[in-house]
Amino acid sequence: MEIMKLLPTGKDYLWGGTRLREEYGKKIDLTPLAETWECSVHPDGPSYIANGEFKGLELAEVLKRHPEYIGTKVEDGKLPVLVKFIDAKKDLSVQVHPSDAYAREHEGDNGKTEMWYVIDAEESAHLIYGFQHEVTEEILRKAVETGTLDKHLQKVEVHKGDTYFVPAGTVHGIGKGILVAEIQESSNVTYRVYDYNRVDKNGKKRELHFDKAVQVMDMSVAPDVSQKPRMVKHYPGCSREILCRCKYFETEKIRVTKGFAFSVMDTSFQVLMCLDGYGEVQTMDADQKPMRFSKGETLFLPAGLGRCLIIGETELLKIRC
Repeated sequence: MEIMKLLPTGKDYLWGGTRLREEYGKKIDLTPLAETWECSVHPDGPSYIANGEFKGLELAEVLKRHPEYIGTKVEDGKLPVLVKFIDAKKDLSVQVHPSDAYAREHEGDNGKTEMWYVIDAEESAHLIYGFQHEVTEEILRKAVETGTLDKHLQKVEVHKGDTYFVPAGTVHGIGKGILVAEIQESSNVTYRVYDYNRVDKNGKKRELHFDKAVQVMDMSVAPDVSQKPRMVKHYPGCSREILCRCKYFETEKIRVTKGFAFSVMDTSFQVLMCLDGYGEVQTMDADQKPMRFSKGETLFLPAGLGRCLIIGETELLKIRC
């Protein structure tokens, strides 16, 4: 059993930028480079193994051979998460994701609850999160037709280090000038509500999915998502901060200045996503070389790997189910 460094699939959606290649070392020949699917078993964007026994294989293939790597908490033997970097040079569409029940019945996929950790944001950058007031299908249909949807949406100013939990059914949109790490259910179902009348590289407007969207969206007043102080626990050589816990995943931010010790139990895999700096992961297995990593790289740690130590100067997201 070994730590696996992952190679992502990239996406060239029209709203993307170039930061993932220029600042995060992504050797993917796409312009724009909007997203990198860092840890993914989804057929629409698989990630691959860069090292060791399984080098060159899709992560999905490795986990099919070794479902125990996912952990005992997952009953169906399928990796429940998809982890991405997203570089929004322009506004994303106003969109919504369905629940598991709806997506499985209508799309043959999982629903999509997600969270965003804001790695960086331009001054005055904002995102869309739900509605300012209660709406109806009739109100929304008219607003989309007349280009006045904006007045119904809750706009939230965004800053580096913010965290947002976005349950399925929440209308949302990442705004221009925001770079995020997204942790979500393993799904690729998005219903576009409004896309600013943009055209793609072929001169065509992208498809909207209004009729499906209104079936799955929460039309009530959005919760206040202004950022509250978070509990940071400080230890010699590191700090830890829980960003999000939900039924699908737990995300923790780790800042390492010298060393951080943790265990990967039989219950769950862990994913390490390096946001800044560099370091290495050591295990108790004398036969396993330390796994080095740097900014922009993502590691998959199989369930049952045991005691691990990260040394270096780095900022990480640690994800498990």
